[in-house]
Amino acid sequence: MAAAVSPKNRRFKIALVQMRCGEEVEANVRKAERCIEEAAAAGARLVCLQELFASVYFCQQLKHEYFGLAESIPGPLTERFGALAKRLGVVLLLPVYEKRAPGLYFNSCAVIDADGSLLGVYRKMHIPHDPQFEEKFYFAPGDLGFRAWDTAVGRIGVLICWDQWYPEAARLTALHGAEILFYPTAIGWLAPEKAEHGERQHQSWEIIQRSHAVANGCYVAAANRCGHEAPDGSLGIEFWGRSFVADPAGAVVALASTEGEEVLVAEVDLDLVRQQREVWPFLRDRRVDAYGDLNQRFLG
Repeated sequence: MAAAVSPKNRRFKIALVQMRCGEEVEANVRKAERCIEEAAAAGARLVCLQELFASVYFCQQLKHEYFGLAESIPGPLTERFGALAKRLGVVLLLPVYEKRAPGLYFNSCAVIDADGSLLGVYRKMHIPHDPQFEEKFYFAPGDLGFRAWDTAVGRIGVLICWDQWYPEAARLTALHGAEILFYPTAIGWLAPEKAEHGERQHQSWEIIQRSHAVANGCYVAAANRCGHEAPDGSLGIEFWGRSFVADPAGAVVALASTEGEEVLVAEVDLDLVRQQREVWPFLRDRRVDAYGDLNQRFLG
């Protein structure tokens, strides 16, 4: 088991798993386990899996049978991967389709520490409703708020996919002390849109997240899936991969390919978070006395 990161050594490696997913849950889970072992062998101290990694991205269709994929937290997945985290001595961010009660399901991520303990759960707060991203049918909006956790490698926060577009989510997670924001993700191109809008859509996705790194003076790490998924003969989604890590200045320090399965490893130095926040003290200069209207839907 790897030793804990000491307060004097704030430099370590993280890994993002970018993989293709198929219809067979056990095959996806085993592939994820192999990727985590590969990441640990490469020196990663924290590994983040992509959103809903255990299955295809089933939200392309409205089918009640997909509710059967959900499970409780704690449950079989957290127990299985908790044991793996303990054996390898790594922190794991484990996305789970969570069953809270019959008819009440969340798009969640379990935070598992390097000793295998379950530190907590983040439930996706922003739920999209778009063609082939019909998540409101499957998930309730998160009810645990924005949080951060002290792990064996540092204080981190988790947000999920559609949360990426909301600066409020990144800010509130950073205000809880998160030095790295992780975004397990499932995003890609729809066939009718790719030719005209595809690259611009991707650029928007990357730019908004890099801006969160700059505005909050922290690392941002987004783990996306790759490959084309068309469950039950649908047109499908071409997931664009390109998982990446951005440093506290917003510079991309690691970038995965578009199509390939990868274990993307990047070194982070949490002392850069302190340095960036001291040089560009955005948190200091916030006008907290003037932001009350942010709790309104629109000010016209």
